Amino acid sequence: MPQDRNRFAQLFPAKPTIGTIHLKALPGSPDYAGQIRPIVEAAVRDAEAYDREGCDGLIIENFFDAPFFKDQVGVETVAALAKMATIIRTQTKLPLGINVLRNDGLSAIAVATACECQFIRVNVLSWAMLTDQGIIEGKAAQILRFRRALQSDVLILADCLVKHAVPIAPQSMELVALDTWERGGADAIIVSGTGTGKATELADVVAARRGAPDAPILIGSGMTRDNVGDFLPLTDGFIVGTYFKRDGIVSNPVDPDRVRAFVQAKAHALSIHASDDQVIV
Repeated sequence: MPQDRNRFAQLFPAKPTIGTIHLKALPGSPDYAGQIRPIVEAAVRDAEAYDREGCDGLIIENFFDAPFFKDQVGVETVAALAKMATIIRTQTKLPLGINVLRNDGLSAIAVATACECQFIRVNVLSWAMLTDQGIIEGKAAQILRFRRALQSDVLILADCLVKHAVPIAPQSMELVALDTWERGGADAIIVSGTGTGKATELADVVAARRGAPDAPILIGSGMTRDNVGDFLPLTDGFIVGTYFKRDGIVSNPVDPDRVRAFVQAKAHALSIHASDDQVIV
């Protein structure tokens, strides 16, 4: 079924804030603690805090399953993610996404479709990156065909020159953004810093916008209440995780005060740009 490339704007309000739920180690991973209930309870608490304090969407990640498989995860991980997504789906009406690390877009599409989620994140949809898991190659052809086969309308949010990785040959952000959008079929593209919680470079955002001027562009790391105003005119939304955690430590629970402060800072920046009659892309 043909995809409407404007569906990101139909799903989210202008400049959405998407809160990240970093799941504790799931069954099968080295750090799994042996009981799944505490993982569920922690995830639900984070989801409730995000929803209550004004986030516009949520994304679930098997973040603490490291070390990661570079592509396909085990069936036990898929089952656990489906359980988590099903439970969180009953707790919130916000758009819900799935990211299966390190780069299992096929499982993400399957879980999202079965659990009534609205989007997924794919770290390497196009091109190839050298990572601590080895060389990860984009699987846009397989992922988009699988989505079509499932008759799914799940959106694909795709990283460009993803964090915790380097290209296997020098590539410009402009070119990677263009190909990820036009040839890779992404519904939105994500620009990040070098690692989890690391600041994104404004120059990378500008280059991505130049390469894919029609694409929704999200910031995927390093956002805080202090820099949201700087990025707001250049981007279409924010995926935030580490900053929202207590003391800014990714393994801690979500701190409602931090979420509220970010949402308020974004609203303030939006009002300033609107009053100045600036064009916000």
